[in-house]
Amino acid sequence: MEGIKYDDGKPRWDLLPMEEVEEIVKVLTHGAKKYSDDNWMHVEPFRKRYFSAMMRHLIDRFYKGERMDKDSGLSHMAHAGCCLLFLMWHDKHNDETEKIV
Repeated sequence: MEGIKYDDGKPRWDLLPMEEVEEIVKVLTHGAKKYSDDNWMHVEPFRKRYFSAMMRHLIDRFYKGERMDKDSGLSHMAHAGCCLLFLMWHDKHNDETEKIV
C-alpha cells in the first residue's frame, strides 16, 4: 500500500540550495555577534542603508573580483543575499515609500 500526502501547491523547501542558505545564516550570525540579535531591524534609514550595503558587496564581488568580505571573512554574495532578505522583510512589513536614491 502506498501512502497518500496532499502537498501539491505547497512550498517546495527541498528546492533551496541549503549550502548557500547556510552561508547567509553565517552572515546573520556574524552580525548578531558584532551588533546584537535582530539589530538589523532597527537600522534607519532602512532601505537606503541596506540597498547601499547590498550594492557594495555586489560591486566588491563583480567589479573588484573579491570573493570574501575582509571584515567577516564570509562571501560577498552571502552578504548581498542577506541584505536582500532584509529589504524583502522591510518591504513586506512597512508601507512607506522611502526612496533609495
